[in-house]
Formats: sequence, C-alpha cells, structure tokens
Amino acid sequence: MDFNFSDEQTMVRDSVARYLADTYDFETRMKTVHGEAGWNPAVWQAFAQELGILGASFAEDHGGLGGGAVDNMVIMEEIGKALVIEPYLSTVVIGGGFLKRAGGGNADAVIPQIIGGQVVIAFAYAEPQGRYNLADLRTTARRDGSDFVINGHKAVVRDAPFATHFIVTARTGGSQRESGGVSVFLIPADAAGITRRDYPTVDGARASEVYFENVRAAADQLLGDEGGALPLVEQVVDEAIAAVCAEGAGVARRLHEGTLDYARQRKQFGRPIAEFQVLQHRMVDMFMEVEQAVSMTLMATLRLNDADRSKHVSAAKNKIARGLRFVGQGAVQIHGGIGISNELAIGHYFKRASMIESQFGDADFHLRRYESLMD
Repeated sequence: MDFNFSDEQTMVRDSVARYLADTYDFETRMKTVHGEAGWNPAVWQAFAQELGILGASFAEDHGGLGGGAVDNMVIMEEIGKALVIEPYLSTVVIGGGFLKRAGGGNADAVIPQIIGGQVVIAFAYAEPQGRYNLADLRTTARRDGSDFVINGHKAVVRDAPFATHFIVTARTGGSQRESGGVSVFLIPADAAGITRRDYPTVDGARASEVYFENVRAAADQLLGDEGGALPLVEQVVDEAIAAVCAEGAGVARRLHEGTLDYARQRKQFGRPIAEFQVLQHRMVDMFMEVEQAVSMTLMATLRLNDADRSKHVSAAKNKIARGLRFVGQGAVQIHGGIGISNELAIGHYFKRASMIESQFGDADFHLRRYESLMD
C-alpha cells in the first residue's frame, strides 16, 4: 500500500493552504459567520474557478481532475486548519459521492455544475428519532402515478439555508427501521412544499429543520435503486466520516500549534509556561494524538473501497473523536479562561472539535459498530 501523496495531491494541498492563509484569516471568517448569508459565495467561486478544487475528486469525463477520496482528505484537512464553513463536505464529498456512485443523467447534469460552483447540496438524512441509525426513517415517498410524493421532517440539515439541492433519504417501503425500502432522491431546494427553519450552529455553520409536505419528485430524481439504496447511503456516509476525520485532524493540529505558541509567550513566575515540565508532557501527548489522527484517517481513506471499509472508518472515527476531546480540553486548560472566549481563535477550534466528535456518530457509537463488525 502506497502512503505517499502524488505530485498532484501535494500541489492541491499547497494551493489550498496558500489561498486560505492569504484570504481566510480568523477575522475574515468571523465576519462571514456573523453575516446575514452565513457563508461567502466568493470563496466558493474561488474554490471552483481559481483553485479548481471542487473538481479534484471527480472523473475527467465530468470535467474533474480524476482524483478521489485521498484528494478529498487532503482538502478537508486544510479546511479543518482554517475552520472553513463553506459547504465542501456536503456538496463535493456527500453530494458528489451519491452522484458518482448512482451515475446516470443526474450525475451527467449536476456534477459539472458542482465543479463549476453553481450547485450547493445539503444532505437531508437525520431525523429527530433516528440518532445515528441511517435506516430509521419516518419520512416517506409514496408512489403517485409515475411520480413520488415526499412527506417528512429532516433535522439539523447542515448548509440547507444556502443549498440549491437536497439529497433526501425516504422510505418507499418497509417498516421504520427496516434495511429494505430506503430510497434516495435529488430534490431542488425551491421545490413546492419544502419549508425550512434556519439557525446557526455552535461551530459557526448554518443548518435547518427541513419539512417536506407533499413534495413531488419524478422517478428520474431517484439516486440508486428504489427501495434498495441503504448500501449506497452507508457507502457515502462512510466516505463522509473519513472526510470529517481529515477535517478533525486539521482542527487538532491547529489546537496543538496554537497552544504551543501561547505557552511560549505566556509567562508565569518570570518564565514561559512552556518551560514547565508538566505542560511539556501534556503538549507532547497532544502532539501524539494529532499524529495518530492523521495516520488513522489516511488508513480509513485508503480502505474506502474495501469490503471491510466500515470497520476501518469506525476505528478512525472513534480515535479522532477521543483525540479531539483530549486535544481540545488540553488546549483550553493551558490557555485558561480565554481559551473559550469568542475573541480568541482557539475557542472556535474547540467548538468545531466538539461538533466533529459527534458528527455521523460519536466515539461510543463507533466503538460499538467496530465491535459488531469484528464478530
């Protein structure tokens, strides 16, 4: 197994890192977070046109650069380092993941628009009762002639306020938690019958409660097989978890680096606190957690096409979730009270780390999932 990055992947990493360092500093991000839109469309267009990274993981046939999951991993780590709030995960990793694997006319039509920056996708899958069970769905899609009629409520749909399309999971058959009967639809966000309740999340992003009331979807809006799409959902969510782990590794690295810089500057008893041995030990332990997060994320990403991918993904997510808690708490403890203030970047990294801990399943969920897959 080759653990080296290609020249193209290294170039992508360097380009993204330079762009974000030059244009996406903490103050600029905070203006965007508190702005009315909740994101910066100009940054999204720069990702598409100036950097070309929205096409890095897509095939050349669709206008992409011919990359894959490792390219997403490289980009997501840089996104984590800069606390980028633009919807790369939901649009490229998740939306693109569904379209690539489902194929057909939707992929041919929408993927080039993703690459060009014209489409933003939000993944409407979670429901209030569902916890982390992807098959626990009360949202239904009933046949009405050749169309489907969708009714239901999706919770905490990240990036929904500015999405052009939703990818929606719904039941076309079976009981509430049955593995069969799950279907996936690509729905325009302005379709009749869709209403939203928008709100900010603790980490600076925007999300919505999305309600579907007699929303009509044509048969060609199906992604994957009718009633048999749960394996597709599980595959794409595993890819999303690996990408979130990469983002978490970037967040953890900034938490450690920011804490080390602060400890070198903050003086107590006439000398920098970085010279205190107990804090040196803590920061070394934080560094080890960062490096383990990077390594396990890479392993999970490289295994995404294996039959046992879910085992590797859950192992990585469990480790990253626990590592982020350790690194985040260490960063706040060494900074003291200012570590959770709005004025200091470290507090915002801590908030994003806390959200990543539970995104697509917390540490305990993935430990149980890993154990079940080892049986």
